[in-house]
Amino acid sequence: MSIIKPFTGYRPEPKYAERIASPPYDVVNSAEARELARDNPLSFLHVVKPEIDLDPNVHPYADAVYAKGAENLKHFIDSGRLVRDKTPCLYLYEQSMRIGDRNHVQVGMVASASIEEYQQDLIKKHELTREDKEKDRTRHVATLNANAGPVFLTYRANPDIDAIVARVCKQTPVFDFTADDGIGHRLWVISDSETINALVDAFSRIPCLYVADGHHRSASAAGVREIRKAENPNHTGNEPYNFFLSVLFPDNQLYIMDYNRVVLDMGDLTPETLIEKIQQQFDVAKTDTPKPSRATEFGMYVGGSWYRLKAHAKTFDAEDPVESLDVSILQNNLLGPILGIEDPRRDKRIDFVGGIRGTRELERRVDQGGAVAFAMYPTSIKQLMAIADADKIMPPKSTWFEPKLRSGLIVRTLD
Repeated sequence: MSIIKPFTGYRPEPKYAERIASPPYDVVNSAEARELARDNPLSFLHVVKPEIDLDPNVHPYADAVYAKGAENLKHFIDSGRLVRDKTPCLYLYEQSMRIGDRNHVQVGMVASASIEEYQQDLIKKHELTREDKEKDRTRHVATLNANAGPVFLTYRANPDIDAIVARVCKQTPVFDFTADDGIGHRLWVISDSETINALVDAFSRIPCLYVADGHHRSASAAGVREIRKAENPNHTGNEPYNFFLSVLFPDNQLYIMDYNRVVLDMGDLTPETLIEKIQQQFDVAKTDTPKPSRATEFGMYVGGSWYRLKAHAKTFDAEDPVESLDVSILQNNLLGPILGIEDPRRDKRIDFVGGIRGTRELERRVDQGGAVAFAMYPTSIKQLMAIADADKIMPPKSTWFEPKLRSGLIVRTLD
């Protein structure tokens, strides 16, 4: 089963929603966040990236940063920019974006998800977390006493849930705006007990959920739960800290983009010797089309030219859900043995570029001092679920979901 619960959320007054909504904390660095929020005191970046309100020399994990985040959240509430619903509610969050010549729309259920189910792997993971980032978000949640950013969950689409969602979406949303990046955002509040109970019951028949994006946020919620549980001699399991803010999307609505690689240093290799070496594992040909058209193909930009790489069948195990991933094929046959990048999670010579930035960003990075870039074919949601179902872990930076969930549209406190 999958447990979801309504909660009394804080959300922006509609007139403030567009200015408050911000990118999630982990898709912009501190300098980018500082610039984005420079002329917008309402940006929720002041809560999720509070170091932007302190001296740039202050370490982003300093005590003052978390205290500033709590102070800023309190100010948002005290000033009436965030208002709390009077009764526990569920919410629907719709996002829309142009993809080529079509309009992509996804509608997620905003609810409290169970940390107990997360710890029992009924909410399945597919990525490892970094200890420093996990500790950072744990302190952020604990100090704010709130989930300020949601975890992106998915589930296998269910017609009963689809029907209820469709009925709610016929109503007028509480806000409807298009952000500067062209992505549309709409929110509905579900406050009537009949609809809430129907949704809770429908999700109780969903066997499991999957973390699509937000592994550090979900892990930090679990960390806070363990702290609060140890501090509470009367712990029952029903306290708000036993749940975390989530948005649950059906799998058939999700859009995963490529997550590309830039290698900053090839050592003694030249473009010519690199190509010579990789021809043992890949068919290599010059191309005018940077993006690969299918799995097991890659675009490579080096020496001012694009090449199409196609992996030889013998270089990977097609039956293994992890080894058959394109990111694994590239790592195991090229990045590791040829370029010496054995641990892409820690090696400073490799960087990762979300597909939303396009292949021109890869060209720019190489032309301005990088060595070689690789354009990837996107991982599918089917592959993600297969790996999670097998209790295996994806290599780092395997998926890039778009559109990203905005922070500040729903806040869930732990009191």
